[in-house]
Amino acid sequence: MILRKKIDEYFEKYPTQKKVVYSLLTYGIKIKNNKLYCGPIQISDTKFARAINIDRKAIINTINALKKKPKLWKFFSNLSATCSLENAAPIIGWGVLEIIPDDPSSPGIIAGVSTILAKNNINIRQAIGNDYDLHEEPRLYIITENEIPMGLIKDIKKVKGIKGVTIF
Repeated sequence: MILRKKIDEYFEKYPTQKKVVYSLLTYGIKIKNNKLYCGPIQISDTKFARAINIDRKAIINTINALKKKPKLWKFFSNLSATCSLENAAPIIGWGVLEIIPDDPSSPGIIAGVSTILAKNNINIRQAIGNDYDLHEEPRLYIITENEIPMGLIKDIKKVKGIKGVTIF
């Protein structure tokens, strides 16, 4: 079952808990021993609740609700945060491509773009995207070791499945 559908159904009557669950996903916060973690760093449930503008009890209630669904519990116990470089990369001279897909579930977008970059001797440092099941307008970010020449936009836009491209 699609993750969003499963979460929405399970937390249909509990919008605050649903907010907690989507916040855990957004930030890659996992649940371990009834506590919140970003990697090995424990996060105070009080501070997390304050950051997403809810009552601390909603965090506890969400953890308890997730425990009742073994697959969701296992899923949220295995999340991990990832360093995303798209905002920092330009500061040190790396290139950033923001790709807007026509249909984010169509295969081949990364392959097409990476082929163009490789043919132009541009090394990819990172490729990171929003999950299309969790984001209404997902984006794919490709960070490169060098700035990307503007002339490549035309070729990249021709890749099947791409609606738009921005170079930072």
